[in-house]
This record gives sequence, structure tokens and C-alpha cells, in this order.
Amino acid sequence: MDASEDRFTELYARHHGDVWRYVARRVVGSDVGDVVAEVFLVAWRRLRDVPAESTLPWLYGVARLVLANEARGRRRWRELTLRVAAEPDQSVVADHADEVISQRDVAMAFDQVPEADREVLRLVAWERLTAAEAAVVLGCSRATFAMRLMRARRRLRSRLGVVGVEAGRTPRTAPSMSNWGG
Repeated sequence: MDASEDRFTELYARHHGDVWRYVARRVVGSDVGDVVAEVFLVAWRRLRDVPAESTLPWLYGVARLVLANEARGRRRWRELTLRVAAEPDQSVVADHADEVISQRDVAMAFDQVPEADREVLRLVAWERLTAAEAAVVLGCSRATFAMRLMRARRRLRSRLGVVGVEAGRTPRTAPSMSNWGG
């Protein structure tokens, strides 16, 4: 094996599990393996661009972009499905599964904050990255990431109060945000 193959083999062995968990937290089912494979394909093709000191955050950044491409593809598929379903003599039946499923307040509030906020919170809470590492994933400065994190926490706390009111409960103090990086 040459040096490139050795470096890639070491990179893959060292970070495959972390990348798999990162993707599995964002994708359901068999798509996880496909996304992870695409991440490492990009890493192989751009091996010279992979930073030696922040390899994992770089891989998370690649995974984030691959997931964004996947989401765009799914959105296009849904839009096409809706257009086809809107043809004459066909009707779209609303899916009431969300009304039936009882979710915890935090999960509901988390789902209601913007995707950018959810990703910031995921990087800190789920991936346990430092602000500097998460900034690498998002391609921004550490200060910018810290500001995004502060705003994301604030919006999540705000949504926690609204979710309780919408569910017919009296507003209560927001739960501890210690798992959300602060």
C-alpha cells in the first residue's frame, strides 16, 4: 500500500464509528450506510484536503453536506408526489399520525426550532463537540458558532413554554439545558 492508502485506512478505522453514529442520529433505516459510504468516498477523493488535526469535524462537515443533498432529493421527491397526487380524480389524504403520537415536550419543541438551530444543538449535545470543533463542521468561526448556540438555546427554551401551553398545560420553568451544551 502507498501512503495515501495507509492514511485513508487509518482515517476510516479511526472515525467510521463516529461518522456512522452522527449520520444515524439524523437518518432513519438503511440510508445510514449509503450516507456514510458517500462521506468516506468524498474523504478518499479529497484526501489531500482532510486536515490532520481536525479530521472528525471535517468528516462531520462532509456528512452534513451529504445529508443536505439527500434532504433536497427527498424534498423534490415529495413535491413530485404531491404534484402527481394533485392530478384530477385523485386526492391527498392527510396523515394524522402526528396527532396520534404523544411526544415529550422537549422533542416537540426541538422539532419546532429551525433546522439550523437543531444542527447547532445536535453538534454540542449529541456529538459532544467543543465550540471550536463544531465551528469547523459548520464552516464558521468559533465566535459565530457560540452566538448561534446561544440563540438556538434561547429559541428552544422559548418553544418549550409554547409547547406546554398548546398541550393545555400551565407554563412551567423550562427543564435544564445541560444536555444541550449549557
